[in-house]
Amino acid sequence: MSITESSSNYNHLEQMPIKDLLYNINKEDLSVPLAVEKAIPQIEMLIEVVVAKMKLGGRLFYIGAGTSGRLGILDASECPPTFGVPQGMVIGIIAGGDSAIRKAVEFAEDNKEQAWEDLQDFQINPNDVVVGIAASGRTPYVIGGLEKCNEHSITSACIVCNPNSAIATLAKFPIEVIVGPEFVTGSTRMKSGTAQKLVLNMISTVVMIRLGRVKGNKMVDMQLSNLKLVDRGVRMIMDELNISHQEAESALKKWGSVRSVLDNYSK
Repeated sequence: MSITESSSNYNHLEQMPIKDLLYNINKEDLSVPLAVEKAIPQIEMLIEVVVAKMKLGGRLFYIGAGTSGRLGILDASECPPTFGVPQGMVIGIIAGGDSAIRKAVEFAEDNKEQAWEDLQDFQINPNDVVVGIAASGRTPYVIGGLEKCNEHSITSACIVCNPNSAIATLAKFPIEVIVGPEFVTGSTRMKSGTAQKLVLNMISTVVMIRLGRVKGNKMVDMQLSNLKLVDRGVRMIMDELNISHQEAESALKKWGSVRSVLDNYSK
């Protein structure tokens, strides 16, 4: 039996007071960052490859089923507004299609051929990197996708939560984050999902920093798509240029983005 499916360290959960349930869930969650830390060398190796591929015009794909697929879509969807990169530079694909984002599609993860068909919709090529996300490390949808990537010289990687899994064996750049049994036996949306989310945060954020999408510690290419973000942009400019709110606001209106203001204000 895989670790992610092994019995919880706790029992008789239905008899626990709410306070004890909360403390015990939190106690388990505290172990997740420590497990991620052990995988940092693996994460670093993947990021170096992704940065190099993206500098050649490549893209980053996430493929997965269920919670894993949803987490990949979440990370991909945040890249354009956060870092100002084009839609389609980071792409999340879930088994069962977009309808599976909100509602589970029965047996979608068991189709070993579908991931490659889904990738074909994006004209996948050897400049791209495909990361299979699967807590169990044995999801057929992900296995089939990575097998085809290997056959077509497309860089394959994975994020899994069991050691020595089928998917990690297939992936050229495996990331194994071993978080142990879930609080509710087999509920990998919990610790495993949290671990995957942390790793995805690391991958996309560090890749974008290395591609020059962050200046200092600021998201200078973020999309100013609402009043909160416009205000954040104004405050970034005030902080970087040491100017008043009115001056920063006027400059942002003139040049349209934080980066453009920082590049042009003193000229």
